[in-house]
Amino acid sequence: MAKALLGHVGGPDPRMVAEMRRLQRRVRDLEAELVRLQEENDSLATATDGVTVHSVKDREPALT
Repeated sequence: MAKALLGHVGGPDPRMVAEMRRLQRRVRDLEAELVRLQEENDSLATATDGVTVHSVKDREPALT
């Protein structure tokens, strides 16, 4: 019982702290990637202004 109490009162579990830091880093990395991809998408969208974009329905089959 004393071990259980000391473990509970002894502070945060180092493995839990390490996992939290790893997850926070991963979230930051994913958020940075999201911003990068949004900027790339915006630049591609402005580059295609005035360019006719063909939809899948307009394409001819590759093999007939």
